[in-house]
Amino acid sequence: MRVPGWGCSEAATERFSLPGWSGELAAGRSELRPLDLPAAIARLTDPGAALKTLHWGRNYLYVSRLETVAGPLEVVVKQFRHRSLRDRLRRRLAGSKAAKSWRVANALLAAGLQTPEPVMLLESTSESGPAFYVCRHLAEVTEARYLFRAANAGEEAERFPGVDFPAFVAALGRAARRLHDAGFWHRDLSGGNVLLRFGPAGRPTDLYLVDLNRTRSGRPPSTSERLRDLSRLALFRPEHQELLLASYWGEEPVQGRGRYLAYQRGFVLKNESKRRVRGWRDRLRHLILPRPPHAHIPDAPAGAGARDKVVWDRLSDQPHQHAGRLDKLRVRLADVRTHGGQALAIASALPRIWRCYRQLQRTLYKAPVDFGGIGVCVRPWPEVPEAPVALVEELGVRHVLLRLHPWEDDHDAEEELARALHARGCELTFALPQTRELVRDPARWRRALDSIGPRFAPYGHRFQIGQAINRSKWGVWNVREYVELARAAEEVLRREPGVELLGPSVIDFEYHVTAGVLNLRRAGFHFDAVSALLYVDRRGAPENRQAGLDSVDKVVLLKAIAETARNAAGRCWITEVNWPLREGPHSPAGRDVSVDEETQADHLVRYYLLTLGTGLVERVFWWQVVARGYGLVDPADPENPRRRPSFLALKTLIRELDGARLEEVLPAPAPARLYRFRRADGAEVVVGWSAAGPARAVLPRPAAGVIGRDGEEIVAAGGMEAELGASPKYFRLES
Repeated sequence: MRVPGWGCSEAATERFSLPGWSGELAAGRSELRPLDLPAAIARLTDPGAALKTLHWGRNYLYVSRLETVAGPLEVVVKQFRHRSLRDRLRRRLAGSKAAKSWRVANALLAAGLQTPEPVMLLESTSESGPAFYVCRHLAEVTEARYLFRAANAGEEAERFPGVDFPAFVAALGRAARRLHDAGFWHRDLSGGNVLLRFGPAGRPTDLYLVDLNRTRSGRPPSTSERLRDLSRLALFRPEHQELLLASYWGEEPVQGRGRYLAYQRGFVLKNESKRRVRGWRDRLRHLILPRPPHAHIPDAPAGAGARDKVVWDRLSDQPHQHAGRLDKLRVRLADVRTHGGQALAIASALPRIWRCYRQLQRTLYKAPVDFGGIGVCVRPWPEVPEAPVALVEELGVRHVLLRLHPWEDDHDAEEELARALHARGCELTFALPQTRELVRDPARWRRALDSIGPRFAPYGHRFQIGQAINRSKWGVWNVREYVELARAAEEVLRREPGVELLGPSVIDFEYHVTAGVLNLRRAGFHFDAVSALLYVDRRGAPENRQAGLDSVDKVVLLKAIAETARNAAGRCWITEVNWPLREGPHSPAGRDVSVDEETQADHLVRYYLLTLGTGLVERVFWWQVVARGYGLVDPADPENPRRRPSFLALKTLIRELDGARLEEVLPAPAPARLYRFRRADGAEVVVGWSAAGPARAVLPRPAAGVIGRDGEEIVAAGGMEAELGASPKYFRLES
C-alpha cells in the first residue's frame, strides 16, 4: 500500500497481520525487511532482548537487534502503553502514538527532511496492549540537549572542543524553517529530540528529528506556532537566541522576537510547575494505588486475595507486588496481634542492643583486622552455561553465593554450577528464597528442603533461609509466617553434617525486623550467623547517612543485634548488595536510585572497604556477576559479554587486598579517607578516596606506584601527597 505524505511524494509501506499483532513494514527495502517476521516481533517486543536502554519513563525506548534479509541491523524500539482509559480512548479515536510516529517519519523522509529510517510499526490487537515504533539506530550521534547545557553554562568550548557551536545553532534554525515550511509543526522540538552528527571541521553534517508522535501536519504552522516550536530549544544566552532566530528567518526580517522570549519563559515555568504538580500528584496517587507496572509484567492471578497478588518479574529477577497500599493496610491490620508480639520482642532487646552498639563503636579501628570475605552471587546463565565459572575465576573471588529457587523442580543447572565452582576451590553458600506459594504451603517448602539439603550440602554447608522477609512481594506478610519457614529449615537441613544456617535475611536498613525475629521467645530455630541484605543504594553513596548512620554505623548496629540475639550466634554476613543501573525495567530498585556504570564501580569498592574494614562482618556478596540492570557483566551479547567497570574494580580490589590485613585508618582531611593495609607478601598499600569532591591527603611514606580503581597504572608525581577523588586509588608504599 501507499501512505500519503501530506502533499509530498509518497512512501511505500506494506501491511501485515499475525496472531496478536498487526502493523506495517518498509516496502522494497531488503536491508530493512525481517528475515523471520514472527521471530522478529517476538524479539523486538521483548525488553529482555534489548541491547541497551535509551530512555526509561512513561514510555520505554531501547536498542534491539533485527535479523533482516541483508543481515543483522540495530534498531531503536519505542514502546507506547495504553493502560489508562484516556490512552485507550485516544488510540480508538486517533490511532496509537506509534502509528502517528510511523506516519510522520515516512512523511518527513518524503519531504526531504531527516529522521531515523522507519523500519516497522507494531500494534497489539488487544485494546490495552502496547504499540511499538521501530526505526534504524543511528550510531555516533549526539543529542542537542548536551550542547545546549554546555552552552548555557558557558562551557561549550571546553566540553565540546571539536564542535563549531555557532554553525550548529545556525543549522538548527535552518532545519526548523524547512520543517515548518514543509507543513509540519513538531510541538516537542526540544534538545532531546534533535540528534546531530558532526563532520571533521566540527560543523553539523546531519540533523535528525525524533519523537514525532505529537507532530501535526497538513499545513504550514502559523508564526505563533513556529515560535512556540523554537522556544522549546533550551538556548538561553542572548547571542545564541539571536543567531537561532536570524538563521530561521533567513533573508526575511526577524519576526516575533518578543513573543519567542515570552513563549520560552512560559515553557520553562510550565515545566517547573508540571514537575512539582506531578510529584505531589504521584505521591498522593501512590498512597492508594500501586505504581503501574512495566508492560512485560503479568497481571495478578484472577481472583487473588490481597496477600496473593504477586507475580514474577523475569527482567529484574524478583517478584512484583500488584497489591496497593490499601490492600497492604488491610493485611497489616488483620495481623496486628502478630506485629504486637514482634514489637514486644524488639522493645525487650533494645537496651542490650544499644549498650553493645556503644561498646563496639568505642573499639572500632583500635586493632588490625583481617580483610577477607569478598564474595559474589551467581545464578546459572542458560545461554552460556560455562561463563559464570570462568568469570568467577577471572575475578579471583573465593567466596560465592548461589541462589537456588526452591519453588522449581529442576535444579540440574544449579547443581552443575555448584559442582564446577566447588571443584575450583570456591567456598559456596546457598540462598533459599521463598515465594507466596511456598509460604502458603509449608509441606511444599519442606519437600523442597528435603530435596535441596542432601543434593547441595556436599558442595557447601551454609544455607541462607529466606529472602527479604520484610518485603511482601517475597511472600512473607508477618513474622509468624517466616518462623514456620525457619523451623522447617532447622529440622530438615540440620540433618546434613556440619550445616550452618543464616538468617533472617532482612533487606535494607530495617533492623527492627531483624531484631524482632532474632529475639522471639521459643522461636524454634537458631542461626549460626545473622545475614542481612544491606542495601544503601537509596541514599546514594555508601558514606551517606540514613537516620544519622552511614554504612559503617549500620554494620556496627547489625553486629550489636547479632551479639545480643536470643536466636543467633554473633557472626554477621551481608549476603546481597548492589547499585542498580539505568537500564530500564531490568533495574530492580527503580529509576530514581539508579546510577551510571562509573558511579556503580566507585560505590562497589568503597562499600567493600567500609563494611569489611570494620572487621565486624565475615562476608559481603555482590548481587550478581551476570545480570542486566545491576550485574558486574552485561549479558546483552552472550558471545562476547562486556565486563562493566564494576567488574574491573572488583577484580582489582581482590588482587590488591584480598587476604591482607587492615592495619589502621589513617587521619585524613574530610571528606577524604585513607586505609593502610599490609599484604601477605609484606608490602604496604594505602587505599584512598574522597566521596564529596577532590581532596588531598598525606601518605605515611612516598608511593612507589599508584594503581587506579580498575587496575590501571597511574604515573605518580612522587612525594607523600595523594590526590583523591570518588574513585579509590591504591598507593603502594616504598619499603
